Amino acid sequence: MYLKTLHLRQFRNYREQFVEFSAPKTILLGDNAQGKSNLLESVELLATLHSHRSLRDRELVLEGEQVGQIAAALQRETGCIDLAMTFRHNGRRTVSLNGETLRRQLDFLGVMNAVQFSSLDLDLVRGGPGERRSWLDTLLIQLEPVYAYILQQYNTVLRQRNALLKRQRGEAATPESQVRDAASVYLPDVASSLEASTELSIWNAQLAAIGSRVIRRRARVLQRLAPLAQTWHEAISARTETLEIRYAPNVAAQQDDSEAIQQSFLEKMQQRSIAEWHQGTTLVGPHRDEVEFTINQTPARQYGSQGQQRTLVLALKLAELKLIESVVGEPPLLLLDDVLAELDLNRQNKLLETIQDRFQTLITTTHLGSFDAQWLKSSQILTVEAGQIRVA
Repeated sequence: MYLKTLHLRQFRNYREQFVEFSAPKTILLGDNAQGKSNLLESVELLATLHSHRSLRDRELVLEGEQVGQIAAALQRETGCIDLAMTFRHNGRRTVSLNGETLRRQLDFLGVMNAVQFSSLDLDLVRGGPGERRSWLDTLLIQLEPVYAYILQQYNTVLRQRNALLKRQRGEAATPESQVRDAASVYLPDVASSLEASTELSIWNAQLAAIGSRVIRRRARVLQRLAPLAQTWHEAISARTETLEIRYAPNVAAQQDDSEAIQQSFLEKMQQRSIAEWHQGTTLVGPHRDEVEFTINQTPARQYGSQGQQRTLVLALKLAELKLIESVVGEPPLLLLDDVLAELDLNRQNKLLETIQDRFQTLITTTHLGSFDAQWLKSSQILTVEAGQIRVA
């Protein structure tokens, strides 16, 4: 796939900017805080509907304006596709394909595929489990757009179940619904909470059913990604290090069997029911999954050096490129946000060698010193300054 044009209107710090991409590699050159990352963010939004830099749409609209828009022309093997995404300061977003507004935003997914790699991705290793779950879910959404709907369902049921747990805990705290045990500890009155228990059982069944679909898909994608990442990691580290990636689901998933996972899910919820009541929140499910990285059998998060962590993330990103290409049948776009400065010369060379002209690449940098003459000669170089883009 090839991004032919990008048109930004009142997006971030861009008032009105049209960009035509004339080479497989585009270098966006400029000082910090000029808008380079904003342009990559716009492409990421078209590919995934999400930004790793922003949670609210109002932050995407140019200050002082009510509406912002991203429009693009994408060439795929099946033909050219026009994509557009409109953001409103009040938060109501719309998306369209070939001029037709889509009723469901999820139908927009899968049209454009992109892999984003920025200095923030080091949090994949250093950060908490939520960073790794988010990374894995973003990858899955590109491979299986229906996964976005499954994840949305799961989060909806999770919120409802949490609300019920909080309500039960609050009701049980009132004097008329409490009884004392021999140790003078207040406990919920079981008889009066029968109706709430029935409602909880319904949410338990729904959470287990949908959660098992999340778990199975996460396990399957990591089974495919891990060998690719291991091969890249071995090559980058000159075969001195061995990477292992292990999916550690919160609910045991010994086999790819939906019924077995659901049963395990329900049993664990029963085991943790008292702790959940005391905390007023759901303690069981894929929202508490972990992905573990080890280098030479040592946990990379706690003991990996900065160089090892960078190598690991680079290997993951290169593996993502290969996996998406093999699944969708076309190479995805590669978005590199000021990462060369984070990599030593060996890792820079490995990354640039891999890209060549295979993947359309948009890369931001503050200087051109990291690129050799051949790379510069075959690249389109654009200068970005205060939300204005011009050919260098």
